[in-house]
Amino acid sequence: MQILAHITFGLYLVLVLGGGMVATGSRSIVRAFAGLLVTLVGVAGLYFLMDAPFIALMQILIYIGAVSVIIFMAVMLTMASRGEGYETRLKTPQKRILSFLAGGIMAILLAGMVAKYPLASGTTPRNIPVEELGQALLGPYSFVFELISVILFVAMVGAMIAVYERRK
Repeated sequence: MQILAHITFGLYLVLVLGGGMVATGSRSIVRAFAGLLVTLVGVAGLYFLMDAPFIALMQILIYIGAVSVIIFMAVMLTMASRGEGYETRLKTPQKRILSFLAGGIMAILLAGMVAKYPLASGTTPRNIPVEELGQALLGPYSFVFELISVILFVAMVGAMIAVYERRK
């Protein structure tokens, strides 16, 4: 069972790091957005592994569900996905070497910290009934979630009206 937990952790880690690399290294803003979504899914999976299903579901509902929709709408409304992209500032070999050197130093420091302070052996996540999660999500905080959804909806409508007015 411990091997399965390590494999699952590794898969989520690949999602987080791979999505982050795509999000920061892509020239297309749509691909960068897709990388951000992959990263957020990986983080939600890590929350599940840490035996925090409520936080994982909040990650999925709020960040992946709501915030990413707003970001996607902003990207589509600004027409930034026409292939224009952005210019990279690492055109000179010195800047590239310096950036790889800085990344290597950070990796060495991180490896040293992990070697000095080993990761604690975690317990396997416990099974939580779906009914319990439903009660936690929609129990006493149902009104707050509805209020947040109305505020996000009003913000989206306001943004669309503002963009529509500028195009006229």
